[in-house]
Amino acid sequence: MSQQPWYSHYPQEVPSTYPYPEQNLAGFLIESASKYPNNKALHFLGKELTYAQLLSASYRFAHALRGLGVGKGDRVAIMLPNCPQLVIAYYGVLHLGGVVVMTNPLYMQRELAHQLHDSGASVVVTLDFLYRKVMSAVPSMTDTHIIVTSIKDYLPFPSNVLYPIKAKKDGLEREVQYGGRVHAFRKLLRGSPATPLHTEVDAKRDLALLQYTGGTTGLSKGVMLTHYNMIANTIQTSLWAYKSVPGQERYLAALPFFHVFGLTVLMNQAIMLAGEMLLVPKFEIAAILKLIHTMKPTIFPGAPTMYIALINHPDIRNYDLSSIRMCISGAAPLPHEVQERFEAITGGRLIEGYGLTEASPVTHANNIWEKRKFGSIGIPFPDTIAKIVHPETGEDVPEGQIGELAVFGPQVMKGYWNAPTETAKVLNNGWLRTGDMARMDEDGYFYIMDRMKDMIIAGGFNIFPREVEEVLFEHPAIAEAVVMGVPDQYRGETVKVFVVLKEGAKLTKEELEKFCRERLAAYKVPRIYEFRASLPKTMAGKILRRKLAEEDQNQEAEKVK
Repeated sequence: MSQQPWYSHYPQEVPSTYPYPEQNLAGFLIESASKYPNNKALHFLGKELTYAQLLSASYRFAHALRGLGVGKGDRVAIMLPNCPQLVIAYYGVLHLGGVVVMTNPLYMQRELAHQLHDSGASVVVTLDFLYRKVMSAVPSMTDTHIIVTSIKDYLPFPSNVLYPIKAKKDGLEREVQYGGRVHAFRKLLRGSPATPLHTEVDAKRDLALLQYTGGTTGLSKGVMLTHYNMIANTIQTSLWAYKSVPGQERYLAALPFFHVFGLTVLMNQAIMLAGEMLLVPKFEIAAILKLIHTMKPTIFPGAPTMYIALINHPDIRNYDLSSIRMCISGAAPLPHEVQERFEAITGGRLIEGYGLTEASPVTHANNIWEKRKFGSIGIPFPDTIAKIVHPETGEDVPEGQIGELAVFGPQVMKGYWNAPTETAKVLNNGWLRTGDMARMDEDGYFYIMDRMKDMIIAGGFNIFPREVEEVLFEHPAIAEAVVMGVPDQYRGETVKVFVVLKEGAKLTKEELEKFCRERLAAYKVPRIYEFRASLPKTMAGKILRRKLAEEDQNQEAEKVK
């Protein structure tokens, strides 16, 4: 590994290899609570929890789960925004040796049902106003327990009293039928002991996380990430940010924890370093600016859309953002001008990294304080090897040429859940084929050139066209439909649909959008609709996506003229 070209660009403080501990991932919380029991672990809309309190609550939750029959290896789905209950539940599941299934609260019933059934989740932890959605997704899962909490459960006075009034005004349905398999989160905690409950695991074999990601077929696959995968990537990201001071950092936790990027670079890293997380349940730029101004976070991982919203806010100069020292941007390409403007405003460093769910997720990043290259995803992390291969043969391609990016390292997944065929397509002797076209320069810096898959990245969310197309084809008026990503100044890309109606059928944009909103998470719903008489095809009948993209670009160019 010493011959890799990127090692010469490592900061002297960052080792090329590291002895990652083979333990339960929850050991990070136990260790930090032992060293810094009175340090603040969580700040949530004014409510604070210390490390001692967080550890105690996570033990209580582990005992509560065991009382419901959950044991080692059982899957527990957590469907929550960034809030104390999510952190408590996450580490509670890990203490017990269970497997966390992080679930997006934005999912619609059909998406949620697939994930819960496929994972075989025995417990779902969710919010009161998501209760009906969850119950509609698990009617046949009679053995599944539902644990329900409310945002107000961890709000300080008087916000906890005012929350139900605001929720009602916002039209949130919070009525829950408790009893049987439906339990109240706080009641379970109060009825459970805080005595230590920590299960030993085989870190390289036992799963910590089952993280669902889309696929080119549109079917969501469960990525199996072991305790060792997650521990390694947490330590790798911490080594990269070597100026972080244990017990002193404040993390702006705006990235959702139901994505593995947020889990690793925010929650796991903050807990390992005994930092304080400023939990943000919903990204609202005015509230974010106020939070930075008053609470002085030092680390702010995010997606490009977050930084774009911040630097373009009209009142940006009224806020002091100088506390921010470092940020790592992921989930989508980071525009150079955004990076420069953000650093000028904050005085901190904003760097671009790269990863994918199958790698826990980070494999590359630019140096934070040393040499970096704009437009590049940077260099591989410690103990991580990357190479460019021919997308068909798998053979290495010469330096500088474009091919498929392949990675190898301790953060690479165990495989896809119950999908050996899909696993074999991307994993070979530990090497992960990313499906992204890239090149490497003479210094060992990597550049993503294009995506082999048709995946759309809108505002940091991954959207797979086939998944949206399947919903469109359910509409009785649609004969053909193609979905693709088109450039969007704010979201990076947005979803556009080309539709051909059945002969004699009538359908408006508004009707089709309503149809999609009832069946897809909001970020997957197409924003642009184009009705056509026909779609370009090959002789074999395959729709020419590239031709559509070219036509769309030409139309936009004509508009500019």
